[in-house]
Amino acid sequence: MLTNAPRFSAYVASKAALDAWTRCASSEFADQGITFTTINMPLVRTPMIAPTKIYNNVPTLAPEEAADMIAQACVYKPVRIATRLGIFGQVLHAFAPRIAQIVMNTSFRMFPDSAAAKGDKGEKPKLSAEAMALQQMMRGIHF
Repeated sequence: MLTNAPRFSAYVASKAALDAWTRCASSEFADQGITFTTINMPLVRTPMIAPTKIYNNVPTLAPEEAADMIAQACVYKPVRIATRLGIFGQVLHAFAPRIAQIVMNTSFRMFPDSAAAKGDKGEKPKLSAEAMALQQMMRGIHF
């Protein structure tokens, strides 16, 4: 994950650790012809995200699209595979961290905790007009 998405702190921390390990290992094994590719995978439509109903309204990759990213890594062996929006988020955070923080906080406040996060079942999230407009604007754009 290239952006510091609210509600994902533990997940992002674990991925950051794996990314750091990969960068170190790639330097250690470069002379042996061993390569590493980091895939900053966007949200994939799997049973794991199904309980969080708000994900029904955000852009997700189909499992087949995620598999294509993995195949691309196996064939072409790039150092990183990421979406343009994810890279933009990382660049924004590097060059204008306060603006990146404001953008992320604004999106965090627009979207309530999911029923799954609260331990509730079946309750559909109630979104503001702004949140619905942002969802529509982001269709097809992946982090």
